[in-house]
Amino acid sequence: MSAAQQAAVTADGPPIPLHLAIIMDGNGRWAAARGLPRALGHKAGAEAVKRTVEAAGELGIPWLTLFAFSSENWRRPPDEVRDLTGLLRHYLRHEVQTLVERGARLRIIGDRHAFGAETAAEILRAEDLTAGNTRINVNVALSYGGRAEIAEAARAIARRVAEGTLSPDAIDETTVARHMQTAGIPDPDLLIRTSGEQRISNFLLWQCAYAELVFQDVLWPDFTAEHLAAAVAEFGRRERRYGARVG
Repeated sequence: MSAAQQAAVTADGPPIPLHLAIIMDGNGRWAAARGLPRALGHKAGAEAVKRTVEAAGELGIPWLTLFAFSSENWRRPPDEVRDLTGLLRHYLRHEVQTLVERGARLRIIGDRHAFGAETAAEILRAEDLTAGNTRINVNVALSYGGRAEIAEAARAIARRVAEGTLSPDAIDETTVARHMQTAGIPDPDLLIRTSGEQRISNFLLWQCAYAELVFQDVLWPDFTAEHLAAAVAEFGRRERRYGARVG
């Protein structure tokens, strides 16, 4: 088992994930159930992100990746896309200090330039401001798609082969991993999806090959530290074999 497949272990308790990934689903349904605009559902979801970062840090989880905006989300109604991107800019400008205070380092994966030059600059500023933090690493997937990421890695590898700097016979899983946007980041050992849906929706397809999957019925804006603790406890009860036969 590689280092990336090992779970962090508390001093006096069961294993916890070294890397937790979350598909944050249910903002729209949360708003609809309350007769509210979808924009307020997304705002409530952003507050759940803040709670989750703090709760993951309290549990000692060193890596957290959040699926915030998929490459497919651009097909949503223009008003909703505008609300989502506006909320993104707001939190980049006004909430980064909270990440600094909580010792969180922010990284963005996905196509940040799809949001325009101004937002891309805000993302870079936020990453720079939090670069020295070590309590928890927070990756946020924006305009991200797992298949597109794999295709991008394949193109990069193909260019190296064409240039003569890489032999086709030398390409293995490590080579591919080094060309992914998550290069140097351990693979997730636990993936949570909220809202009761049971699919991974093109999220971290390569990286989640051996992740434990936990699906929870709670809508994302209602996600609490207790929901996170329950998922982590479930993870601690799982026997992880990575394809090997036991017994």
